[in-house]
Amino acid sequence: MLLVVGLGNPEREYASHRHNVGFMVVDELARAKGAEPFRSKFSGEIARLRLPDEELLLLKPMTYMNESGRSVGPAAGFFRIAAADVIVIHDELDLPAGQIRLKQGGGHAGHNGVRSIISCLGSADFGRVRVGIGHPPAGFRADVADYVLAPFEPEIRAELPTILRNAAQCVLDIATRGFEAAMKIRNTKLSKKRPAEPEAPAAPGNPSEPKQHGKGPG
Repeated sequence: MLLVVGLGNPEREYASHRHNVGFMVVDELARAKGAEPFRSKFSGEIARLRLPDEELLLLKPMTYMNESGRSVGPAAGFFRIAAADVIVIHDELDLPAGQIRLKQGGGHAGHNGVRSIISCLGSADFGRVRVGIGHPPAGFRADVADYVLAPFEPEIRAELPTILRNAAQCVLDIATRGFEAAMKIRNTKLSKKRPAEPEAPAAPGNPSEPKQHGKGPG
């Protein structure tokens, strides 16, 4: 059994934001493969997806991004799922928009949702499906949190259905092939030949870490 976690923020106002791409991928996976209906549990929304050779638990934490671990930790504990059998789908500033990379373990790289999950699981050994959203463009003067908490630009919105299908397929590849094999295949196959994106001038501190908003959506 694998626990597949899509990260995002609850409430309709956040539904189309870059920071909610994890929710979008989990919803696409549930729709495409016919998961059972989502139900409220573990401070989130959870659904079972039964595949021929594997069972997936799809989880969308409803805790706001900064406290995602409060949902993931209890769900993993209840079903006795080890950290290595957890897959977290999240937005990634350090990848060009639309690019997807798989990663096993590692740090949080400034992502507050991943940081919370590491803290609550007591381990960073879980897999990640990182969906690129790119850095803010040159001349962007607001906080990085304002960039991630905003909708995709029109050209990426047009590609979004394909991006979500590709990310969902990554999860299926992990379930059927194992993480290492899926990583070797998908990290090459899903590379998008995009030119490097110009970045906004670096602000003091870590430019890839959105400002904390207490228990809110950051």
